[in-house]
Amino acid sequence: MAFFRSHILVSVDPECLAKGAHEIVDALHDELVAQGLIDEIQVLETSRIGDPALYGPDLMVYPEGAHYTNLTADDVPYLVEEHFLKGRLVKKFLSQDKRNLDEELGPPKSKEVRVVLRNCGKIDPNNIEDYIAEDGYQALAKALTEMTPDQVIDTVLRSGLAGRGGAGFATGRKWQLARASAETPKYLVCNADEGDPGAFMNRRVLESDPHSVIEGMIIAGFAIGANQGFVYCRAEYPLAVKTLNLAIRQAREMGLLGENILGTGFSFDLEVRQGAGAFVCGEETALLASIEGRRGEPRPRPPFPAVKGLWEKPTNINNVESYANVSQIILKGPEWYASMGTENSKGTKTFALAGDVKNTGLIEVPFGITLREIIYDVGGGIKDDKAFKAIQTGGPMGGCIPEQFIDLPVDYKTLTSVGSIMGSGGMIVMDEGTCMVDIARFFMEFTQDESCGKCVPCRVGTRRLLEILTDICDGKGKPGDIETLELLCDEIKTASLCGLGQGAPNPVATTLKYFRDEYEAHIYEKRCPAKVCRALITYQIMDDACTGCTVCARNCPVEAISGERRQTHHIDPDLCIRCGICVQVCNFNAIEIV
Repeated sequence: MAFFRSHILVSVDPECLAKGAHEIVDALHDELVAQGLIDEIQVLETSRIGDPALYGPDLMVYPEGAHYTNLTADDVPYLVEEHFLKGRLVKKFLSQDKRNLDEELGPPKSKEVRVVLRNCGKIDPNNIEDYIAEDGYQALAKALTEMTPDQVIDTVLRSGLAGRGGAGFATGRKWQLARASAETPKYLVCNADEGDPGAFMNRRVLESDPHSVIEGMIIAGFAIGANQGFVYCRAEYPLAVKTLNLAIRQAREMGLLGENILGTGFSFDLEVRQGAGAFVCGEETALLASIEGRRGEPRPRPPFPAVKGLWEKPTNINNVESYANVSQIILKGPEWYASMGTENSKGTKTFALAGDVKNTGLIEVPFGITLREIIYDVGGGIKDDKAFKAIQTGGPMGGCIPEQFIDLPVDYKTLTSVGSIMGSGGMIVMDEGTCMVDIARFFMEFTQDESCGKCVPCRVGTRRLLEILTDICDGKGKPGDIETLELLCDEIKTASLCGLGQGAPNPVATTLKYFRDEYEAHIYEKRCPAKVCRALITYQIMDDACTGCTVCARNCPVEAISGERRQTHHIDPDLCIRCGICVQVCNFNAIEIV
């Protein structure tokens, strides 16, 4: 095994690739060879380091933790000479903005506990030896040589590990059901079809630590009696697919996949299947249909996949995060894992923290942490120190939780009790300037578009919800709309075939429950309290602030602003299209929204 004194992580995010990331990788390799450093310094590719829209291409150098940005291939010889030959940080390329770093590349924040993300940013995902050096495949060896399949299942059961895809069903129980099925062959599936907007938990693990998922799947295959597994990953994750396929090949070459693993007589192999990006394929029966080459549509259950799944055979399905936990549970014991979390939810959970919070990104925290701790201790608080209004958890099918529940401990049961869900781990924080009616419309637009259309309640019901919400935001709401929305939410939730339709009304139902006054203001007062909905706001120029500089009038695209130079200007509300350009260009804050 080779040991290097330095590691260079180069971001190959699509935006960085467009700015020449591969050219930088090639230039680094050539320069390290020319300087005789190729055996001392390793160059690795990673999906994201900073914000590629602000920087790019950028790279991180360890062990120093130096984050270099806005580099070109021509800068590489100077960088290598200064940093690696002379030992000096190159200040001209050094980023001073730590907020845009992917957080898992740095040390855990306060209150973070990393189990799933334990190796992300620490190992080379393209080198199986790096994973082995971090006790990789030790759990597999223990399971195959010291434990029976029933003992493995019992260990996972006692750990309290529950499915991390959203449903929260006990992982060990799911394995038990699959093992108890008498029919053969049996199959194992990893659901890596991460479709929630803004969520990238599964993507990060597959790109940064693929062997943790592979090892967990082999152990699960041994436990249920399966010899073939599939990882269903969306094609929009090209780096994850590439990294995973390489990891599978390396595991085969080392005898950790394939026939007679570690000489134990157990055989198991893996294959990657790519999805076309349909959100509904995150539902397990639709996912199975897609693997089989059919249209990704859900089917009624029972029978459950553990009895009749892939090609009508017993099939176990867990998501990326569930499998990534398994090896640590086998190695450290179920008691260790169960010691974290709450009575109903054991262990840790990864979340993609986004929205109006200072520190966005991927985090991993133990269950039981409060929303306040996540937002303020881990997330650093609300941007621009505004007031917190709500947080939406669980992706587009999750509910909006208001400020009154900010001290709610996060686990499966408590989130459900306030009308939301855990989901795969999306968290969107909203400040005081958010219109909750518009938020409900936004999420309904997504779920309606992603409905497969197989069942009427979801296909037609979500469209009707979206039409009413759109009318309300456009100032066309009418008495009775709120009651119609509530009725539709109940009917869609009750009658839809799969989890997409059953969860689609959650953003609407929770905003109606906790922010009903905003709906009433939109409908009865034709007013948007948050001043977001265009049709319900008006722009006015304040007499005491306007200097008559004419900048707003010159930039108005419809000539709705009039006035002489050095005199107060006026906006014609009948001509104004409420584009907001006048607010953006005014240097005197003379335009208010009412």
